[in-house]
Amino acid sequence: MQPTPEVVLAVVFLPFLAAAFTPAVYRLLGERTAYFAAAVALVTLGLVTDQYLAGAHGTVSVEWIPSLGISLAFNVDGLALLISFLASGVGVLILTYSGGYMHGEPGQAKYYATLLAFMGSMLGVALAADLVALFVFWELTSLSSFILIGHYTGEESSQYAARKSMLITVSGGLFMLVGFLLLVWASGHVPAIEGTTFSIPLLVEHADAVREALSASGLLVPVLVLIGLGAATKSAQVPFHVWLPNAMEAPTPVSAFLHSATMVKAGVYLVGRFRPLFLPKEAAVLGDWTLIFAVLGLLTMTVAAILAVAATDIKELLAYSTASHLGLITAGFGFANSFGAEAGAFHILNHASFKAALFLVAGIIAHEAGTRDITRLGGLRKHLPITAVIAVVASLSMAGFPPFNGFYSKELLFEATYHAADHMGGVAWAFPVIAVFGSVFTFLYSIKFASLFFGDEPDGLGHVHRPPIAMLVPPAILGALVLAISAQPNLFIEGLVGEVYGSVVPGEAHSFSVHFPTKLTPYVIMSIITIVVGAVLFPFYDTLHDGINAILSGPVRANWWYDNFVEGLTTTSVAVMPKIQTGLLRTYATWGLFGFVALALGGYATAGVQMPAIDGIGLSAPIILVLLVALVGAFAVDIAPSHVAGVLTLSIVGFMVAIFYILADAPDLALTQLVVETLVLVIFLLVLDRLPAFYGDAPDRFVFIRDSVLSVAVGATVFFTVLVATDANPDGSLKQFLIDRAGVPAEHGAFFADYGGGSNIVNVILVDFRGFDTMGEISVVVMASLAILTLIRMRGQGETR
Repeated sequence: MQPTPEVVLAVVFLPFLAAAFTPAVYRLLGERTAYFAAAVALVTLGLVTDQYLAGAHGTVSVEWIPSLGISLAFNVDGLALLISFLASGVGVLILTYSGGYMHGEPGQAKYYATLLAFMGSMLGVALAADLVALFVFWELTSLSSFILIGHYTGEESSQYAARKSMLITVSGGLFMLVGFLLLVWASGHVPAIEGTTFSIPLLVEHADAVREALSASGLLVPVLVLIGLGAATKSAQVPFHVWLPNAMEAPTPVSAFLHSATMVKAGVYLVGRFRPLFLPKEAAVLGDWTLIFAVLGLLTMTVAAILAVAATDIKELLAYSTASHLGLITAGFGFANSFGAEAGAFHILNHASFKAALFLVAGIIAHEAGTRDITRLGGLRKHLPITAVIAVVASLSMAGFPPFNGFYSKELLFEATYHAADHMGGVAWAFPVIAVFGSVFTFLYSIKFASLFFGDEPDGLGHVHRPPIAMLVPPAILGALVLAISAQPNLFIEGLVGEVYGSVVPGEAHSFSVHFPTKLTPYVIMSIITIVVGAVLFPFYDTLHDGINAILSGPVRANWWYDNFVEGLTTTSVAVMPKIQTGLLRTYATWGLFGFVALALGGYATAGVQMPAIDGIGLSAPIILVLLVALVGAFAVDIAPSHVAGVLTLSIVGFMVAIFYILADAPDLALTQLVVETLVLVIFLLVLDRLPAFYGDAPDRFVFIRDSVLSVAVGATVFFTVLVATDANPDGSLKQFLIDRAGVPAEHGAFFADYGGGSNIVNVILVDFRGFDTMGEISVVVMASLAILTLIRMRGQGETR
């Protein structure tokens, strides 16, 4: 059945509405605002469940920018429902957990408001059926995560992490936007699509024709790369994984929510969403899609797993492991066979369940033991018995140890890599080899995390407190979910994950099933090798840890490239700044006017705008005389010997323009011009009292020539713009509409909204038809006035007050 529009809109916008009221709620409830936010997430989860139980599938749409064919459209299918379940369901647990974890922490009103806004943004990403809507919600997740990662605003490391995540994810989003625009362009070359479209379901419906249009223009691979950059930056794929470990500076609930179950899933969601668009039904085993995403995923899975072994902080370990498992999902979606899609679809759920639990466990350890340093932790089982059980269950699932749920999805990836290699042969056998190699390191760091609860307590470990119930219940629920999926994986596949698989495969969708292996197969052997080699290497974990860290220095680390790139930009900015910020109005005017000319003329050239034909000058003698006087006044400004003379001659130009309006039968414009010109003249004369009597020394020859050329260019650009604008012939129906609707209707009630109700068409246009535009202009003037007033009030206070 079709989804209910009101329910779908409520799912997306209820968290935003609650976020707007959160500061007021915090004044009433204080730290109990956590449970208000959790209740909002619970209601949202209930609405998502309602659509799931109703079997809703389809698109709901609300017109947004109809002139461009852009709508606020939301699509409900298996993939959208799974991400929505994770965003709202894990959101309930995280917000409840925050009630205990954030006790006594600063900025809680901002914290809960931003978490709710992030949840709404993530729901918008999951459900968006329009490219523009998807991009808007995508960037909102980056903005809200920036605030959450930088929650501790006084910490330099927190500020660094927030800037880093913002720079990388937003940059990737801009590349993705370019890819979206190329997709829209390609849709205009599909006969079955009338015009262009931003609709994702419509693009997928005509996937073959869209791919053909992109291939014919040589844009298929560039579009794949551009969209891949958006996914890779958001899901922390190599080499863009560097932001994720630093993001652990955020409070642990943020790490659990954003960096295990939701935000980082946006990237793999994007890959899954566009998989049926770019992967043909009869796709080549090693096509462009596989070369980009399967290779990227396996590379990330392996590199991030190695870095996780090198980690010394439990949250850093989990951060790298998150990037590694996201690589597994990306690689799964990258393979053209069905096993890869199955692995990606199933592991989205599996990873969210065990990784969210582990992040919450890490929060309990940091909160109760007072440290996240792996070398200072051990024997925690004695103090945190329930937490230990949760950690062991989730860690074994993360390791891919049978019969836990992580084993099944990793087994599907092994199957996908083996079949791809068996079909292609040759160098393709690197796929299963890399998958096993990366999985060995996954096994190592997973067992290492579980081992923190066993063995002897380190000497430096102080007293470990018992966590409050609000911090213990959420990870316990997630641990129970891991056990439930492990015990009945096909129940969850049939109920939800199968629908996800149907959303990411081209053609007719169908579900799948998994089973505990009972016979020896190549992929079972791959799992055995992973576990046996991992178990053999685990006693040498510290040696591996030290060896990896010894290698990771200088250019070998991706962070080295990021830090040097940012430092290079900073150094360049410092060097260029004195050339641009000279403190001279002449310099600022030069750059501003040059930019105006370059953008305007560049736009005209790109659009192929030509000079309009001029048949003749149909002006009366009085108008020509007035314009000549204005022209003389303009030249007089340039040779005026003082400020006063310059202002007075400039006012001649303004008053001539007013007279021109009178002669052109525009008395209202003439009155406006006279009032403005008079006020400007008076203000100038008042200001001149504060300035020197003369202009000072003439500029050197270079500056004079530069300013002369720029002045001519500005004048020519304005002249050309006026000619082009006045040459247009708007539809006469617009003029008639304004005439008919500006006044008062012959028959009307006490209130009416379909007529302007005025006697002056210009006034009605300004305050009615263009009311919002006028309000925006007034707002700009008011803000500028307040800024000027503030500067005037502060001018005598110096820089330290």
